[in-house]
Order: sequence, then C-alpha cells, then structure tokens
Amino acid sequence: MKNEHLYTQLPGSDEVPPPPDELFEQARRRRGESYRPRTRHLESGGEAKYMNRLFLESSPYLLQHAHNPVNWFPWGDEAFELAQRLNRPVLVSIGYATCHWCHVMEEESFEDEEVARFLNSNFIAIKVDREERPDVDTIYMTAVHAMGMQGGWPLNVFATPDRKPFYGGTYFPPRDYAGGIGFLSLLQRIRETYRQAPDRVTHAGVQLTEAIRGMLAPMGGEPPQNEISLERVIEAYQERFDAKNGGVVGAPKFPSSLPLGLLLRDHLRRGDKNSLFMAQYTLRRMAAGGIYDQAGGGFHRYATDSAWLIPHFEKMLYDNARLAAAYLEGYQATGDPQFAKVAREILRYLQRDMMSPQGAFYSATDADSLTESGHREEGIFFTWTPEELDAVLGTERARVVAACYGVTSEGNFEGRSILHREKSMQHLAEELMLPKEELERLLDEAREELYRARQRRPLPLRDEKILASWNGLAISAFARGGLVLNDPALLDTARRAANFILQSMMSQERLCHSYQEGEAKGEGFLDDYAFFIAGLIDLFEATGELPWLKRALEVAQQVQEQFEDSETGGFFMTGPRHEELISREKPAYDGVIPSGNSVMIMNLLRLNALTGEQWMLDQAQRALDAFSIQLASAPTALSEMLLALDYLQDLPREIVIVAPQGKREAAGPLLEKLRGVFLPNRALVVFCEGDELEQAGELLPLVREKKADGGLAMAYLCESRSCRRPTSDPEEFHRQLQETQSKVRG
Repeated sequence: MKNEHLYTQLPGSDEVPPPPDELFEQARRRRGESYRPRTRHLESGGEAKYMNRLFLESSPYLLQHAHNPVNWFPWGDEAFELAQRLNRPVLVSIGYATCHWCHVMEEESFEDEEVARFLNSNFIAIKVDREERPDVDTIYMTAVHAMGMQGGWPLNVFATPDRKPFYGGTYFPPRDYAGGIGFLSLLQRIRETYRQAPDRVTHAGVQLTEAIRGMLAPMGGEPPQNEISLERVIEAYQERFDAKNGGVVGAPKFPSSLPLGLLLRDHLRRGDKNSLFMAQYTLRRMAAGGIYDQAGGGFHRYATDSAWLIPHFEKMLYDNARLAAAYLEGYQATGDPQFAKVAREILRYLQRDMMSPQGAFYSATDADSLTESGHREEGIFFTWTPEELDAVLGTERARVVAACYGVTSEGNFEGRSILHREKSMQHLAEELMLPKEELERLLDEAREELYRARQRRPLPLRDEKILASWNGLAISAFARGGLVLNDPALLDTARRAANFILQSMMSQERLCHSYQEGEAKGEGFLDDYAFFIAGLIDLFEATGELPWLKRALEVAQQVQEQFEDSETGGFFMTGPRHEELISREKPAYDGVIPSGNSVMIMNLLRLNALTGEQWMLDQAQRALDAFSIQLASAPTALSEMLLALDYLQDLPREIVIVAPQGKREAAGPLLEKLRGVFLPNRALVVFCEGDELEQAGELLPLVREKKADGGLAMAYLCESRSCRRPTSDPEEFHRQLQETQSKVRG
C-alpha cells in the first residue's frame, strides 16, 4: 500500500488522515484477516493509490469513496469541529450506492487530483449515505428546495461549521461548460465568498435554516371546517392523467406519481369507472414497458420517457415492494390474472436477486454494470441484440421473442434493445399465428432462459445494506401476496424477514435503522418503526399468528413514547436518542416512499379496528388534524395519507373466521372467497377454536363468543362489532362480501 497521498498537510498531525497502511490495519482488525478493500478504484497493480477515513465505514456508498484523493470525513462532530478550528466552509456531499450520477460525479470530480487538492486545502469534505442518514439528507435537500432549485442526488451543499447550509445544488460537471459553472470554479467562488464576505454567508445560513424549520413542520392554523373532498383530489389526478400511456402526463415517469390504491378505493366508494380505468390502464402499460424487467421480473426506478420504455435502470427494494402490493390490489379489484402474475414475478425477483441468506432484503442494485472491455455503462446488463437472443434461444424462438419484445438490429437504447411489449398477447398470438396459451408458455420459458444467460454477465453492483423501513415494506408485500395468491411460501418469506428484524435489528426493545457487515447500526427512524409495524399487521392478518400482532402493539407503543408530538399531534422523524440537527422534521410528503406519518396513522386505525383501543383512534385523529392544512391545500402531496382518511371516513369491516380446533385448513374455502374481493378497509382475524381462540380473545374483543360450525369453519362479517348472520357456506360468505362492497359504494 502506498504511503504517498494528496492530502494537504493541515495544522497539527491529527488533522490529516492516518497513513493508508494504518487505516488498512484498523479495517482488517475490525473486519477480519481476510478483508480486502471493497472498491472499484484500484491501480493495475491491485493496490489502492489513495485512502481516506471512509475506509473504516461499513456503508457501501462511503466505501465507494474510500480511495478518492479527497480527504473525506464521515458525518460527525470531528469534521465540524475541525472546520470551526480552521475557519473553513464544509462540503456536505450526499448520495447512495446505486446512484448513477453519484458515480459520474465521483469519477469526474472526486477522483480528479486538481479538484481534490483544492477541496482538501480549502474545505472540510463530508460524505453522507442518504439511506443511512435520511434525517441529514432531508435537512440539506430542503435547503436546496428553499433556494428554489430542484433536488436530486448527488446532493452537494455548502455549510458553515455550525452545520447551517448557505449554498448547494446537485450534480456539477468538473469544469466550466457553455451552459454553466463547473465544480472547480464553484469551489473557488465559494472559498472567496466565505473569506471576503463572511457576514453574507452567515446571514444566508441563518435565513436558510429558518426556511428549513418552517418547511419541515406542518402548517399551523385552524383545520378546515369541512371534510377534505377526496372527489376533488381524484379530479385533479384525472386532469393530469396520460390517456395514451397511463400514469401522469410528462417525463420522467415515476410509478408513484399516480396513486393507484387511491383510485381503486375511489372506484369502490363511488363506482367511478374513470378511476378504475386510470388504475387498470396504468398497471397494464407499466407491466408491458421497458420500466419492467421482462426477463427477470421487478421494476426499474423510473422511466426517462413518457411511454414507460426507457428506464433509469436502478432497481430499488421499496419500489418493488410497493408495486407488488399495487398489482395485488389491482388483481382483487379487477380479477385480471395478469396483475396476479406480475405480482408473483416481482416477489420472485425479490426472493432470488435481493434476499440475504438470513432472509432479509438488500436495498438496491445499480443502473450501471461492466462491459466486456471493463467500462461501466448504464443498462448494458438488461439490454439485448438479435444475435444475443439467437445464441441463447436458437433462431426460431429468438424470432418469436424479438417480435414480441421489440428486439431489433437498430435497438431502442444505444444500439441495443430494451425488452418491452407494445401489443397485447392476443394480438401477438394472432400475428404470429400461434395459440395464445402456447405463445405465453413459449415466452415464459424463453424469459427464464434469458434471465439465466444474463446472470453470466457482469452483475450490477448490489447495495447489501439492510434497512428496517424498506424491509417492513417487503414484509407487507410478501404477507399480502401469500394471502391473496394463496401461497404459503410467500408467507414463509415474510416470516423470515420479520424474524430477522426482531432478532438482529432490535436492541433492548429499540429498533435499529440498518444492518451491515453483520452488525445492526443506528437508531431507528419513524419510517423504520411505522413500516415494520405495517408489515407485522399484514403478517398477522395473513397468518392468524398472534405473536405478530403483539409485537406490532409493542412497537406502536414505542412510537407513541419516542416520536409523537404530544402538543399538536403527528410524529417526528427522529426520537430523543437521535442526533439533534438544525431542525426536527415532522414528515409531511408522500413521494416514492410514503411518509412515516401517513403509514403510522393507517397503522393506528388498523390496530384500533382490531383491538378496539380508543387511544389509537384518538392519536390517529390528532395526527390527521395536525396535517389538515396540507391535506386541504395540497392533498396530492399526501396521497398515502388520503388512504388513511378514506379508511377513517369509511366504516371498516371486521372479518372473523373461526376454524375447528386443530383444523386451520378448514378456513380455506372461506378464505378463497375473500382473496378475490377488493375490500381494503377491513380487519381480518383467522383463528382456531380452543386455547388459540381464548388467547386471542384476551387481546381482540371482536373474536369473543365466536365459534366454528362443528367440523366447518364459520365466517363472521361485522361492522362496528355488529355482525351479519354467520355462515359456513363459502357462497353465502361471498354474497355477503359483495353486498358489503355495494354498501361501500352506496
């Protein structure tokens, strides 16, 4: 390992990184004798030329920058105290391991020795993994928004030594260009301004900090007198609907931009056929597009065009967990078997490509991968040429697959083809003069062969960080999938992931945020608690196993104690054991990931429906009141919270199925009728008579005095603890469910 490095000699020997050989020894002692640098920036001889403090971190993103010539610090007091002593501005650079433009800026600027020398001489540079520190990311992203800029990653913000931001942006090219300033010139201007106009910098920092505090807290004032109109919200989405491609008009196109669950609930509530069409058409178009991985299953992060054809090739755990749930609801609402198939394929993708040996799920895979020549290129892993299809499938089958999935010699992405379907399966079968069933079978077999062949290519980087929040979303998806698709293996997957979090990420009843390199790290945020609670509730309803509900109630109690704003309602992102930043966020935006407040409010409503505990309903109502101004003025920014509002304004149904003692399988015929019915605002409890039912009755008033019908399971469909005539007849139960759907609409 070379000892020469670019780091500027700062005053005092403790103000430079330890020598690389010392860092290597520290890391090896910490991680074991077999440890080697996990980085793609090595010299041809196999040794890293530079090494900085990030080498001691476990975050995949920080480790990617461990061999930059930049004198990076991880987030922490050491860096800011040094900036204070040296009177230097701080660069806070934020990204994540699978971020394409983060890679680009690293290669262009943070590996550039001239940029690094200037940065090291005049700034204190801090690297932050936004997925490890979402609280820090939110603060500085809000600062960029307050400056009137569009956010994104990489996020590069300049701050004073007291952590107050005064300027920032996202990606900067290394040198000046015709359209704007380069990163090196920006650094030079920031340095001069900081030296020559310190009062101006201080004033900007104070103003931005006040703006951040205002933006991260819900609007004050009296809540609206009238109920928030869900119908007007739906009308707003109808105005923005892309009738040609589905989703919202324009590009880039994110699946989350159109709240499919809200549209399906609106159709259930009002019978609005437009809402059903918008959801159904969008689900179909996304599944047929290039944003969906036709060979391996799962969705890419977003489409760069308006037709869902050209994706940004990252694949995120949270996207796929949420989309699996959306396709399951689409299947229940429409009966379309293709939606069930897509949901299965998403879940299978997560099982085979994203699941750790312990049963939890990794975070993401990169958009980039290596070409045969060793260069990194976006999308090369996922795209095909006709010749490659021939080599895998043979000429005749390759011809059929190319016709179905749009593979041509010209390609649709940098000379290669992204698999997608422009025509329906029926239309393709007619064109190819094949029976539809035979074509579907041929394509299923071919896609599996393409997947296996693709796995022999250099794989995209996988971020193997395990996050409690995103795993909570995955647990919900697998639990719901197991219930709706009647697949015990999916339930087993949900159980394994939940057990991993309980056993490996819970410390003294405190939930940790992440798990990396065999170690749980960081205090859990509101999202971690809220999403995990939702997963536990879904797992309880899908399995009828009481311990999951008990743990959900315990964790919900922790949320109340650690995160609730007892004065005005709602929940903060951070708890008392988190670092105190310049502002404490109360999340109020549902984007690609729902806010912790939206999910927690729904959790409380669902737990209240199950247990009858009044404090949960009161807490949920207080939280909704805390966000009532936003819900009235900008409801589309809280689309997930609108689901909770819909739940509250509805009359949630209580479904209890009691099987004979020791014969849980007897509930199967009744559950089969429930699987195909879209009734989202309901509580479901399935138990056997005997000790199991007696234990449940202590916690769940709605199961008391309920029993099976001899050797048959009995179904109870109730509203506000008032039940219809119980039945053991699956057809009668189905009729009752359909009547209940009609009553919702009425």
